[in-house]
Amino acid sequence: MADTLDTSAARFFDYLRHVRQLSPHTLSNYQRDLCSLGRYCESICKDSAEELIESDIRGWVSQLHRRGLSGGSIQRSLSAVRSFFNFLGRDSGRLRNPAASVQAPRKPRKLPKTLDADQVDQYLKFDSDSAIALRDSAMTELFYSSGLRLAELAAVEVSDIDPHSKLLTVTGKGNKTRTVPIGSVALGAIARWLEVRLNTATDCGALFISNRGRRISVRNIQARLKLQGRKAGMHQDVHPHMLRHSFASHMLESSGDLRAVQELLGHSNISTTQIYTHLDFQHLAKVYDAAHPRAKRRKND
Repeated sequence: MADTLDTSAARFFDYLRHVRQLSPHTLSNYQRDLCSLGRYCESICKDSAEELIESDIRGWVSQLHRRGLSGGSIQRSLSAVRSFFNFLGRDSGRLRNPAASVQAPRKPRKLPKTLDADQVDQYLKFDSDSAIALRDSAMTELFYSSGLRLAELAAVEVSDIDPHSKLLTVTGKGNKTRTVPIGSVALGAIARWLEVRLNTATDCGALFISNRGRRISVRNIQARLKLQGRKAGMHQDVHPHMLRHSFASHMLESSGDLRAVQELLGHSNISTTQIYTHLDFQHLAKVYDAAHPRAKRRKND
């Protein structure tokens, strides 16, 4: 006769406690997950681990999902159950792991917060003409103008910019190179920064340098953007990804050209751009009203 689920779980916990020597906290998590599975098994009248099949594990996962557990929590529970069945398989040599191919619901990707156009204008106002302020202004303008990643901006060389064609050559993820436009406001901010930068630079190639004359670090860039947000009276911390996302959102809202935004952001797959950018509801409503033949009421209605 096959062991009950409780008996099999007890042997598993002994193994975790004495052989793997897991911490009490980790053991408690395993126990909670297997107790959850045990309660589900009772509800479907199955007493032993050997009775369980893949559809049973899927039913348990669906129950957890309906109860409101996050994808991450369900994934952790599944990991515990997979370890349990792997242990029983090694112990008996004949038990198949019914949880092996079951996946947790995917966690929805949280989009980073964006700034609207008025907030961007508020953020990009610098109240000083010091060298540091000119540099920070040039950095933030370039972030928003070209939608750069943090590492991309830190790596920009002076020679990467072609002021005549208003283009910037960027080296992004996977060492891939792309060319992006630079707006006239960003070009003006960069020109003002270059006038003072040339007097202090020891790293002649880097566009943005610290007050020591070396290429500015990504951590320093993050700190400077956050500080500028506080000076500008923003109600949230501003970070490079927020400016990149604002750039993508505003470009997509204005143009509706997803493929162009994909190229500007340097995404290899357009599905990434679809997740990364979003249209606000008011814009979608305006597009619908303007385009759909039945969106507007007839004059005689």
